[in-house]
Amino acid sequence: MSDAARKYEIDEAREHAYSIPIEEIDVGRGELFKTDTMWPYFERLRKEAPVHYCATNEEFGPYWSVTKYNDIMAVDTNHQVFSSEDGITLRDQDEDFKLPMFIAMDPPKHDDQRKVVSPIVAPANLAKLESTIRERAGKLLDEMDTQQPVDWVDRISIELTTQMLATLFDFPFEERRKLTRWSDVATASEESGIIESEEQRRAELFECADYFIGLWNERVNAREPGNDLISMLAHGESTRNMDKMEYLGNLILLIVGGNDTTRNSITGGLYALNKFPEQYRKLQANPSLIPNMVAEIIRWQTPLAHMRRTALQDIELGGKQIKKGDKVAMWYVSGNRDEDVISNPNQLVIDRERARQHLSFGFGIHRCVGNRLAEMQLRIVWEEIIKRWPDEPIRVLAEPTRVLSPFVKGYEKMMVELPKRKH
Repeated sequence: MSDAARKYEIDEAREHAYSIPIEEIDVGRGELFKTDTMWPYFERLRKEAPVHYCATNEEFGPYWSVTKYNDIMAVDTNHQVFSSEDGITLRDQDEDFKLPMFIAMDPPKHDDQRKVVSPIVAPANLAKLESTIRERAGKLLDEMDTQQPVDWVDRISIELTTQMLATLFDFPFEERRKLTRWSDVATASEESGIIESEEQRRAELFECADYFIGLWNERVNAREPGNDLISMLAHGESTRNMDKMEYLGNLILLIVGGNDTTRNSITGGLYALNKFPEQYRKLQANPSLIPNMVAEIIRWQTPLAHMRRTALQDIELGGKQIKKGDKVAMWYVSGNRDEDVISNPNQLVIDRERARQHLSFGFGIHRCVGNRLAEMQLRIVWEEIIKRWPDEPIRVLAEPTRVLSPFVKGYEKMMVELPKRKH
């Protein structure tokens, strides 16, 4: 798509967003994210209806949108009223295919299960993983073709995060792309082209469960429990008696959490630096900005667009009356662009003050358990990029292909051109 066509698409979205009655705005439509045209709709909601009721979504049913930073914080930190038990996405789980997972649980069960897997991302373990990530990132970058365009999503973003995931699970390394596939299948809609039907999704997720049950059975009887996620679940007091669906639910959580978020920030960061080339030059002039830049990339990208809660009682928020049982979407993607909290929020500013003051990892008891690992992977990728190409940028050649989803804010493909290697 040319720059002119892109501008026309954005202008058209803005005109539509401000011309329709505000009650007709429905930011839960996947095509808005596929075309990256949701921004003016969120902008209008933040200005005119920060807590907004949508009654017209045919896919998910009625839901509330919370779009301002401070309102999102109020919901995210109040698990006594806003429950995760009915799921974390606007899409309801089918009654006959429910996947319990600790992110979609309330205390005390949530706390007990989360504690089982959190040692994998403890500081001492992260320190051990750093050299592995660095070696792999360097190898992947060195193997990339500098003579012709390459797909950054597949070659770097997916490959690096999938290798990391295979390590965390101690999953057979040569079969690691199964993890990528299961992650995509778990979050895809039937219109995405990834799956053709709900039956196909279930069949593939049951394959995932059966595969991991085999790994569980290998590790549950080990005299010395391994330092991997499956061993931790198999030996954890609050997880060792999970049934198949709860095991699958927690696996999907760990696969999607460990895969989609980091992979889409790796792509989104390169895309953003191309969009704001003065920031790329700033980075090249001062690579010590990388840790701060990583936090800014995660804010700017916001790899998961929303998290959903369900109201356990009637409550007033932002002057609106939310009823018991209502769905409430916290739009992190909008809160991270809230002009009242973040200056120039649509810009990537790699030396932004308080860059970590973003919503992408959530807040409260459900704050992302792997946030430090995600930051470390992104930091290392950029350190290795700048080491190899300190003066010339990696060029994004065209608008990336985005995911059709109001939940995973991600990329399917992004063609890039690498600088020629200096011999």
